[in-house]
Amino acid sequence: MKNINLIKKLKKRGLIKNITNEKKLIRKIKNENIKLYCGFDPTAESLHLGHLIPIICLKHFQKYGHIPVILIGGATSIIGDPTLKKKERKKLSKKQTNKYTKKIKIQINKILKDETNNKNLNIINNYTWFKNTKILNFLIKIGKYFSINNMINKDFIKKRIKNINHGISFSEFSYNLLQSYDFYKLNKKHNVILQIGGADQWGNMISGIELIKKINKKKTFALTVPLLTKSNGEKFGKSEKQNIWLDEKKTSPYKFYQFWMNINDKEIYNLLKIFTFMKISKIKLLIKKNKKHEKKNIVQSILAKKITTMIHGEKNTKIAENITKILFHKKIKNITKKNIEQLKQGGIAHIKIKNNENINLTEILIKIKLTTSKTQARKIIISNAIMINNKKQKNTEHIIDKSEKLFNKYTIIKKGKKKHFMIIWQ
Repeated sequence: MKNINLIKKLKKRGLIKNITNEKKLIRKIKNENIKLYCGFDPTAESLHLGHLIPIICLKHFQKYGHIPVILIGGATSIIGDPTLKKKERKKLSKKQTNKYTKKIKIQINKILKDETNNKNLNIINNYTWFKNTKILNFLIKIGKYFSINNMINKDFIKKRIKNINHGISFSEFSYNLLQSYDFYKLNKKHNVILQIGGADQWGNMISGIELIKKINKKKTFALTVPLLTKSNGEKFGKSEKQNIWLDEKKTSPYKFYQFWMNINDKEIYNLLKIFTFMKISKIKLLIKKNKKHEKKNIVQSILAKKITTMIHGEKNTKIAENITKILFHKKIKNITKKNIEQLKQGGIAHIKIKNNENINLTEILIKIKLTTSKTQARKIIISNAIMINNKKQKNTEHIIDKSEKLFNKYTIIKKGKKKHFMIIWQ
């Protein structure tokens, strides 16, 4: 397996944006199992889709015997990474970062668990070496290797300096030193020789390589994954202006599954290459067959199943699949209470209405914020675009009756092909 050119393979899958000393790195990973790392600052209680790409890149290395190390930025998250930020982010407390760290560790462990030898993943927190670092020692030992001229010439630093309203604080300006020091410490203590990160981290990663070369006198490498965008240039990983999170409490397994089911055909080939471990030849064949037979959403369902299983497990994926079949393909009467519960937890929008509220369908559409006026609501209903429990309803004055209340409590309103809303009767 070591004879495989892993870098070439990752490039074909669209997982590499930039890479240092490519030929030497290829030789290195062909001849030995290396240690590589990726850092994550715990600035939120969950990772999102943007974080998933470097993790998948780590998993590819892991599959070929290389050893991934995860660095949690318990210290750097308190400072805040200024990269691509227009202003200084809100400062986090140590208590917050500890809480976020625990949740992020669980998510990463779940994806990167090594099934071949069942060893725990090596997760290190940079707070362990920064908490006792004295400022004078740090500046004397590390600061002398960094040129202010080079640092202020970085694009994102230039933009922040020119920003009259916000500018950049010295603490944020020092982030470059801190991330470089992380790589230096991991190289010295754990023999980590490759850093993986987002394309926006390239400058910080190069600084780390140079620092190690000056102090440790060792050759190290950096590899960035691309910032994934849609074919229209929009940032990938957001739905209705919200992040798609890996935490099921923030984005339910059903909603996560549906995000992938709604992927445009133009995007599907690229996403199967990046987010799954299917052979490229098999992906091409799959898409070719799908076009030939014109089977709707077959490829999307494969993508959705594979990624949802990786993040949320088989059980949650089966529930998401079942709900999808019921809401889009089968009779709504087959829905179970378990299905309803998952929908309530974030699968579809829901509102509570009192049983004694004698409101018609027109008023309900306004109440669930599908429209703001009665005129518009009536037009939507008359156009045959509204379904109650998967049955079309064209009567604008229709009042939901007992037979339309699932388990005497729930009614599902559908607008068009994809929008679902749930009424919870009280």
